[in-house]
Amino acid sequence: MRRNETPEGKSVRVLRVGEQVRHALSEVLMRGDVHDDVLAKHSVSVTEVRMSPDLRHATAFVKPLLGADEGVVLKALRTNTAYLQSEVARRVNTKYAAKLKFLVDESFDEGSHIDAVLRRPEIARDLDNED
Repeated sequence: MRRNETPEGKSVRVLRVGEQVRHALSEVLMRGDVHDDVLAKHSVSVTEVRMSPDLRHATAFVKPLLGADEGVVLKALRTNTAYLQSEVARRVNTKYAAKLKFLVDESFDEGSHIDAVLRRPEIARDLDNED
């Protein structure tokens, strides 16, 4: 393992830049700098940004507040990608401006599903018997 890599294999620099991009995107969306009616009506959380190893591509995982109108919000973000890329490039000092790609974060739905399965009576009964 290289000195600048985490046990998961990603370099610390890639993770750090991903967090900087996440913060920059969150700030732009929170301030309402994007002049879009859909984005003005919805609060959008940027839950994670994954950078490519060369830092030229960024995949932003987003979730509208309460999961409302995910498709509409995602379309608005994709429509305003050029503006968001320029704002991120201005705020995050890297050699190249990262190309942004937006995806809906499904991890909350997966967590809710797992929680619902664990609360089913037959599963809860088995879990209680293990004690």
